[in-house]
Amino acid sequence: MPGLASGAHAFYNRPMKNHVSACLIIIGNEILSGRTQDKNLAHIALRLNDVGIQLREVRVIPDIEETIVNTINACRAAHDYVFTTGGIGPTHDDITSASVAKAFGVPMHRHPDAKAAMLAMLKPEQVNEARMKMADVPVGAELIPNAVSTAPGFRMENVYVMAGIPRIMQAMLEAILPQLHGGATVLSLSITTNLPEGTIAQGLTEIQQRYMDIDIGSYPSYQQGGYATTLVLRSPDDARNRAAIAEIEGMIAACNGLVIDTPNS
Repeated sequence: MPGLASGAHAFYNRPMKNHVSACLIIIGNEILSGRTQDKNLAHIALRLNDVGIQLREVRVIPDIEETIVNTINACRAAHDYVFTTGGIGPTHDDITSASVAKAFGVPMHRHPDAKAAMLAMLKPEQVNEARMKMADVPVGAELIPNAVSTAPGFRMENVYVMAGIPRIMQAMLEAILPQLHGGATVLSLSITTNLPEGTIAQGLTEIQQRYMDIDIGSYPSYQQGGYATTLVLRSPDDARNRAAIAEIEGMIAACNGLVIDTPNS
């Protein structure tokens, strides 16, 4: 499809940073009501991490224009990339595209390339104004291809607007990933001990203070007839992760605990 996002925009011609942040905005009353469960967050987070982009924030918001506009503007100022899912379909409550246009202060228009692609895909009897609404994007937007059902997403500067249907969202995400400029890929190691969190909390705090460049998460569970705690270390530096793991193993031993799951990457 002509006119698709190419990644050549000058906005992206910048040096690589150690930390590149992203925000995901999940848009839809159906998500907030519980009628529909989001299935996109985990996939997006994992695929972004693969290219060195850290998902730092996720917001779930309703189909309300003012909320969408304010959220888009706040997040695009705070993060390198913003991704949205949901609200670009043919029905009356699909207002994401128009809301993004308002956030950027530009009008909407029917993109000729999107229109042509949709007309080529639809049977004559299927063409109606509701379906063709999906070819409407903000003026200045670059299209994101949709290899599943043709109706595209779009990009405005650092904001990428994608469908909420998981299969379509995934196709759109794969189309744009090669354009994105990431930083260092975050690596992770985990270790599980038979000790509860309360026993290791003080020692873990002291280790975290010595490794402020590492995100150390503590996740309690109940397994093998007793309490256990899994510690997950995340940073771009594998050597630092392993040095911290070694200190954690020593702390566990000092607390008379056992490592019941060895470090893994």
